[in-house]
Amino acid sequence: MATMDVSQRGALWIVATGVIAVGLYFFREPLTQFAMAIILWLAIDGLTETLDKRIPVLPRWLALPLALIVVLSIVALIGWVVVDNIAAIIGDLTRYEFRLNQVLSQLHQAVGGPGRAPTVGDLVAQFDPARLTTEIGESIQNAASAAMFTLIYLAFIFPAAGVMSAKLDFIFRNKAQRAAAADVFMRIRESMERYLWVQTVMSLIITALTYATLAIIGLENALFWSFLIFFLNYIPTIGSIAAVVLTTAVALVQFPTLGPVVGVFAGVGVWQFVIGNFIQPRMTGDSLNLSAVVVLLALAIWGTVWGIVGAFLAAPMTVMLMIVLAQFPTTRWIAILLSADGKPTPDSPRLSKSESGSK
Repeated sequence: MATMDVSQRGALWIVATGVIAVGLYFFREPLTQFAMAIILWLAIDGLTETLDKRIPVLPRWLALPLALIVVLSIVALIGWVVVDNIAAIIGDLTRYEFRLNQVLSQLHQAVGGPGRAPTVGDLVAQFDPARLTTEIGESIQNAASAAMFTLIYLAFIFPAAGVMSAKLDFIFRNKAQRAAAADVFMRIRESMERYLWVQTVMSLIITALTYATLAIIGLENALFWSFLIFFLNYIPTIGSIAAVVLTTAVALVQFPTLGPVVGVFAGVGVWQFVIGNFIQPRMTGDSLNLSAVVVLLALAIWGTVWGIVGAFLAAPMTVMLMIVLAQFPTTRWIAILLSADGKPTPDSPRLSKSESGSK
């Protein structure tokens, strides 16, 4: 009988996992928008807490709108820089056509391709310009629509978060269960806020150092590539590699000699390696307590389900899943395997302070 119970439980878990995966995939558009709204809310809430603690004279009701303005202004600034520089890059493509043809010829010879080397004109001819223009227009329209719905979700999350404590009182009548549920929510919230804080600070440092490096070497549109690297650093492991490869490829197209190309490769790679391997792990602490293998696997799975947004959210979503799984005896072993140190639920600093204060 016990064997049947285990078998039924295993089958139920498999079916439930499959249904959840299908739901996440087919409803990925609204879910990704809602997830991005949650991330923005956590960033605003974390900055509000920081302002409230660091500036005691600043009232809480003023700290929240100030944090809201700061976070949304940063997002708007980054969006403006990216859009403005994309237009400049597109305008420079014809100027780089000769150099691009040289690079294509060198690559063709290196791989030993048959016939003559393809040119930029050959590659462009393979695409339908009208279709390409339509696809670009649709992508811009979809991005604007996603941004609008994300802001709408964000506006409704704030009042919903304010009454969450009262809802927990109605859901969990038992005091112990209510305290346990509040503890889980607090751990998830703090882990996400710490992770976002560390990633943002580290990304800003890397962005500033990368911009200085690229500007000194003379890479055009250095501000754009630096801001792009800012976003890529939110993708664990793969983002750092993509940042180095992308800037090196751009330098290879712009510069006729290998000296500046090597400089870009070494400069960007050094900042990514030093900060990513020595500084960031010390600051991250328990905010990303995931095994390195789990991070790569999560990146592949969430990227497949939700695309590029899933790649950005892979680490925080997996941390959230790990904390939830750790609360149940039947799934705690999964949370332990996901964690880096076998402790999927570290003590909550806020809870510890509140408990010590009550004592």
